[in-house]
Amino acid sequence: MARFYQPKKNTTINKKHQSVLIEKLDHQGAGIAFLNRKPVFIDGALPTETVLMQLTESKSKYARGQLIKVQQPSEQRVSAFCPHYQVCGGCDLQHLERQAQVDYKQQTLSQLMTKFSGESLSLSAPIIGKDVEYRRRARFSLFWNKSQQQLYFGFRQRQSKQIVNVTDCPVLTPALNRHLLPLKALLATFERPDKLGHLELVEGRNGVAVLLRYLSTLSGEDASKLRSYAQKEQLTLYFMPESNEVIREVGDELYYDENGATTPFTPVNFIQVNRDVNEKMVAQAIDWLELTSDDHVLDLFCGLGNFSLPIAQQVKHVTGIEGVDDMVLKAQDNARINQLENVRYYQSNLADDFTDQAWAQQTFDKILLDPARAGAPGLIEQMGHFAAQRIVYVSCNPATLARDSQSLLAQGYQLAKLGMLDMFPHTSHLESMALFIKS
Repeated sequence: MARFYQPKKNTTINKKHQSVLIEKLDHQGAGIAFLNRKPVFIDGALPTETVLMQLTESKSKYARGQLIKVQQPSEQRVSAFCPHYQVCGGCDLQHLERQAQVDYKQQTLSQLMTKFSGESLSLSAPIIGKDVEYRRRARFSLFWNKSQQQLYFGFRQRQSKQIVNVTDCPVLTPALNRHLLPLKALLATFERPDKLGHLELVEGRNGVAVLLRYLSTLSGEDASKLRSYAQKEQLTLYFMPESNEVIREVGDELYYDENGATTPFTPVNFIQVNRDVNEKMVAQAIDWLELTSDDHVLDLFCGLGNFSLPIAQQVKHVTGIEGVDDMVLKAQDNARINQLENVRYYQSNLADDFTDQAWAQQTFDKILLDPARAGAPGLIEQMGHFAAQRIVYVSCNPATLARDSQSLLAQGYQLAKLGMLDMFPHTSHLESMALFIKS
């Protein structure tokens, strides 16, 4: 049968500026207006505002628009405090008043849980902390513009791979922020600035660490420059060559000491970026679990022991499970440093079948899980097997928490508490905590 080429119809977008009323925010912080009953998502617009926008994308079920001008501002609109806010992709809600940000995130969490799990629950008081100078770690992109003979040092632009030159970041801790301009100036003098990858800054209780990722051999002179800067500023310096090997060149290993536990880490280890909220989050998890001295507790996706090390100080035994071998070894070392003999860590890929492993043959009184954004599909169906009376689920994605909640409810658990954790103020990103109790 012959087939004839039929060109696709050109779908032209109306580029004319249009005035629309913003009715609500979506779960990523964009304003939603409606044109001919089709939702239009507009970054930077707030509910109740009349704005002038230009369509940038039009699909059959939705469209996207660029904010041109706010014609009638919301009472909750405020001026952004960061000089890079209009272009930087780091924060996306600085134009919304602080308490309104908290309210928006609580509403988002409540709506998603009600929609996907069918459970409606009054939220616990949100966990909040400082909204500026809170971030204790950051990764900076590096790019050498050959034509301009200039080093770009900063964060990605919104919806772009272009780098915003960041001279000051108000959400970074002062201990990190003070090094941005000196480090940029130093790196710009390197022999091969075009071979720089990225730079990470992280603050611990005992100081600041710098990690430099580079894509070629670092010259002896350039390495010496960075060592000298680290020694002068009393920094811990790590080099990360193309092999991804992390080499500590100068200074002592960092640690944080929250909730009664000392937790050493390296810049490549995951730690929560917000010290204040992390400390309150761990304390709330311990409170919701209602720990006793006879409890056997399972900590899934345990990382370095952020939850399990403080928990082990209050219970009979803790079993921690983590998928990354290096993190398991680090957690074991951290348990020894804290003189805890009642916690054991095991490596296991929790996305695979783990039921034949020795640790999975046990029962537990309480369970805590803190998965990545994908949630815990597969694993969550096995929760009933462990016979725990209480489960605390810490989530960085309310959509997957809502999905996984359906399985826990089907296994005979009830959603008893739900709360928002504002780990990342001035962004639409929200973390949450849910408590499930066996019926």
